[in-house]
Amino acid sequence: MIHLKSAADIEAMKEAGRVSAKALRKTGELVRPGVSTLELDRFAENLIRMEGGIPAFLGYGGFKGSICSSINDQIVHGIPSREIILKEGDIISIDTGAIVGGWVGDNAATFAVGEIAPETRRLLEVTEQCMWDGIDAARAGNRLGDIGYAVQSCAERAGFGVVREYVGHGIGRNMHEDPNVPNFGRKGQGIRLKKGMVLAIEPMINLGTHKTRGPFEDRWTVFTADGAPSAHFERTIAITDGAPLILTAE
Repeated sequence: MIHLKSAADIEAMKEAGRVSAKALRKTGELVRPGVSTLELDRFAENLIRMEGGIPAFLGYGGFKGSICSSINDQIVHGIPSREIILKEGDIISIDTGAIVGGWVGDNAATFAVGEIAPETRRLLEVTEQCMWDGIDAARAGNRLGDIGYAVQSCAERAGFGVVREYVGHGIGRNMHEDPNVPNFGRKGQGIRLKKGMVLAIEPMINLGTHKTRGPFEDRWTVFTADGAPSAHFERTIAITDGAPLILTAE
């Protein structure tokens, strides 16, 4: 069931979005060679709590981190660890979520660790543009397939693979609500988008094949099937009478 949010609900969600966005930005500023993903995780958790929030991911389905930290060919759901040390040329997707007042905010971005290969830099740029294209399609009267079509078109024009198995989602009092928001689709197909829908739009785009492998022993981390890098960007947005409203904004 899709839960439409009132204007008051959406206003309340802005605080969860603000805390999530601040955690993402500030944690991203710490990304550099020699830093462990556990250091990033502890920083994000402390910041979220200092801002009056609760880390949304910690303990969710048994997840052990306050952030997801996915490196290079890891697509999503990487678990922070003191053994995982960032090195020059890596990329890292950091996904942060916060609960404030019972509402959830969720966002992600992929960061370069020092200097990265030109084709990987292009992957990051295209993936972020895919996200913005998907957000722009999230308008009342459009269909769910219009979001996926916008993301897929942007990625495939650049020759990149669009992950199928993992998608965006509705969000509100719960981290994952209806509807699922695929990053692929056809124009004019799927449910009608309505004012009051709140969605986490999150393209996961691969430099190579769209195919995935895993998760394996840790039950969480998902990899590209060919070992090529993957990028991930996400914002929580509300559908309004006009342009989409970004809720994960400081």
